[in-house]
Formats: sequence, C-alpha cells, structure tokens
Amino acid sequence: MTATDPLAAAARTAKENKAPREEYRVDWVRTGLLAVGALGVLVPIYFAVAMALKNDREAAAGSGFAWPWPMEFGNFATAWELTRFPRAFGVSLLVTVLAVAGQLVLASMASYAIARNWHRRAFRWSYFYLLAAMFIPFPVVALSQVKLTSLLGLDNPFGVALLHILFGMSFNVLLYTAFLRSIPYELEESARIDGCSTWQTFWKMIFPLLSPMNATVGIFAALMSWNDFMMPSLIIAESSMQTIPVVQNIFQLKFSSNYNVAFSSYLMAMAPTLLAYLFAQRWVMSGVTRGAIK
Repeated sequence: MTATDPLAAAARTAKENKAPREEYRVDWVRTGLLAVGALGVLVPIYFAVAMALKNDREAAAGSGFAWPWPMEFGNFATAWELTRFPRAFGVSLLVTVLAVAGQLVLASMASYAIARNWHRRAFRWSYFYLLAAMFIPFPVVALSQVKLTSLLGLDNPFGVALLHILFGMSFNVLLYTAFLRSIPYELEESARIDGCSTWQTFWKMIFPLLSPMNATVGIFAALMSWNDFMMPSLIIAESSMQTIPVVQNIFQLKFSSNYNVAFSSYLMAMAPTLLAYLFAQRWVMSGVTRGAIK
C-alpha cells in the first residue's frame, strides 16, 4: 500500500478528526461532584443574602429560602450602626495587616536560612521543631497564652497579631522551604560574584521570586486572621477593641431575634475576604501546586 492510497489517507483523516472529540468528552462523575461542591457553597450564601434582604416580619415568619420582595437594604445600615461596624472593621483590618506582613517577612527569612543551610544539623532540627508545632492546637496552650500576654501588656489587637504570626510559622515555613528548594542556587552565586551580601541577595533576588508563594501565604494568613474568633475573644481585654467575629457574636447574643440584621452584618464581614480570594486565587493555586511538587 503506497502513501497516496485513498483508503490510507481516509483512515488517517478519520483518526485525526476523532482525536479532538475524545479530548473534549465530558466526565460526568467529576462534573457531578463539582456541582455538589458548588451547591454546598452557593446555597448557604443564597440563604444569607435572602435573610439579609428581608424585613422583620418576613425574617420572623417566612421561609429562609424565599426571596424577599421588596428587598430591605436598610438592614445593612442598621447593622452598621448597632454593631459599630467601622471600629470593629478597623481593628480586624489592623490585626490582619500586621499578621500578614509579619508572616510574609519572618517565615520567608526563616525558610531561606533553613533551605540554604540544610546540611547543618541545627537548621534541620529547627525545621522539624517548627513542623512539630503544627500538631499543637491553640486551645491546648490558650490559658498560658492569655496569662503571658496579660503579663507583657499584649492583651490587645497587637498581641493577637503577634500570636497569629507565631502560630502561622509552622505551616508557612513548610510551604516556603519546599518552594525555595526549586530555586537554583546558581542565581545566588551570580549575585554574590557581583558583590551582593546575603541580605541583598535575599531581598533583591530571592524574595521577588517568591511571589506565587507570597500570595498563597498572604491569603491563608489573611483568612485566618480575619475570621478568627477564639484568639481575640480570649486575648483582647477591652470589648471596644474587639474584632468583627467577636462583635458579631456579642450582637447575636443581645439581639437573637434580629436575623435579618445579623445576616447583613455577616455579609459585610465576609465581603473583604471573598473579594481578596477572588482576585488572588490564581496565585494561591500556583503557589500551592509549585510548592507541593518541587
């Protein structure tokens, strides 16, 4: 059979046309699982939005899933005033910014020292020591942390931010160290030949290369700090300096029947983290994937 045989040419054409169709075949099992997962997220969000837009009568008597009409947007203004939302928002923002900045700087520097000195026993054991701290939950050491922060005068938002930085070191060092091992050491050698010190090499060359992992660590740290309830409620002494989750819990205990106003405050508190994750999700997934396979 020659290369110009019509039957052979037709077979090759059919094979080439068939391949793309198989490539775009729908995997119904995965699609079903993704749909179930999406519903598990979207249904609670729909319920929260529907409740936040109901008036007092509909919130007390109507079904939670029924969409209100007309929609009551004044619930957000009421929640803004009753929960003193601007002050609680400012405290939560302060704690989150300090925690994120501290975790990015300290964890990246510690991981760089460990990754580049792995041949030394002290650095290896430091790494294992930090990983062991991942298995100690905060409630186990909560009483000692409350006593210690009170003695040091850190029973305030700054103390909470400091504890967030320290408790996040274990997981962050794990991510950063795995990512740093994928960066060629020859880049640092070239910088040292040009006269850069270790400090300059890290900040001018290594830290910019950590951008995907910085996004990952930053988002995780922001979500943990913004949504944390237990640590601020135990550490912060003054109720006027509490974060949004604690303020919302106090509001819920005082006004347990105002479900529509309560859900309005929940949505306002949830909005910043949702927006931050939506804008940074591709960097988060990139950082987790590269840190896992390198």
